[in-house]
Amino acid sequence: MRQMIIIGSGPAGYTAAIYAARAELEPLLIASSVEAGGELMNTTDVENFPGFPEGIMGPELMDKFREQAEKFGTEVVYDDVVSVDLSGPVKSVMLGSGAVHEALSVIVSTGSAYRKLGLPDEERLSGHGVSWCATCDGAFFRKQIIAVVGGGDSAMEEATFLTRFADKVHVIVRRDALRASKIMQQRAIDNPKIEFIWNSEVAAIHGDENSTGVHSITLRDTVDGTERGLDITGLFIAVGNDPRVHLFHDQLDLTVEGTIAVAGRSSRTNQPGVFAAGDVIDPTYRQAITAAASGTVAALDAEHYLAELPADLESQAKGVSLTGASPAAGSTIDSDGELVGQP
Repeated sequence: MRQMIIIGSGPAGYTAAIYAARAELEPLLIASSVEAGGELMNTTDVENFPGFPEGIMGPELMDKFREQAEKFGTEVVYDDVVSVDLSGPVKSVMLGSGAVHEALSVIVSTGSAYRKLGLPDEERLSGHGVSWCATCDGAFFRKQIIAVVGGGDSAMEEATFLTRFADKVHVIVRRDALRASKIMQQRAIDNPKIEFIWNSEVAAIHGDENSTGVHSITLRDTVDGTERGLDITGLFIAVGNDPRVHLFHDQLDLTVEGTIAVAGRSSRTNQPGVFAAGDVIDPTYRQAITAAASGTVAALDAEHYLAELPADLESQAKGVSLTGASPAAGSTIDSDGELVGQP
């Protein structure tokens, strides 16, 4: 049994690991087998993370996070969590390999997943012209005409990046204005390869997954409902993200936005010994720096929780047997993870 397990390998998870490892909690961090590193692995230039005035590539930044966490003693396992039991003082986490790990505390930093349009042919044409990652797939669309759906920072970044390869990039926006930050808007507007299609949504995607892939889409005017076709060979979807909470629906309280609910400015969930950090608790800011800060909070909250546990539980996690050590009679752990009822 361990003192801490961290689920997720984005900025929140790795920052929590750095703090926990420096506190000699010897955390086990479970990274995905296919998506380790989180969303920044699909990001090109990161210009707003402090300490990198010239910017840094997303994957390089995440490599530095990982290296620093491992330097202080974090063990990283590249596998997928398939189920968890977060009840009771000892938590268990089962992996796709069949391995089961137990710990006295768990930090959930599972981040968020790309949101889909919900169209019938979206999944069918995924990988055949439909993509959620410009940095992954952009190079396949050299000298082609493609489209990006969305009006936020992610959509502007995707569209700008795709102009390195495509001859033209249509940006499809549901409204008559962008939600993106001013600097990201201006970059896209100033780019001669980008053309905006306002007050429009994608009504259908057309193509053949067995041959040419996407060849066109149907656009619907969000004002008058009229439809028209647009010939493109690639569709990149950047309409937001949904928190990855499917493992925790029956065990952790969620907010109306679907994120994991935490107490105030802390990282404490409704389960004692379980903490959450990063995009999985943040429906608003969703920045690498806020996720990292959130990971710090989670690690410190978990450290304080562990320090208050009965001595025999803590010794088991440390692999030490303390003869005669036991919790005081009548002691329990309250909903905030505090030891109460000691004489």
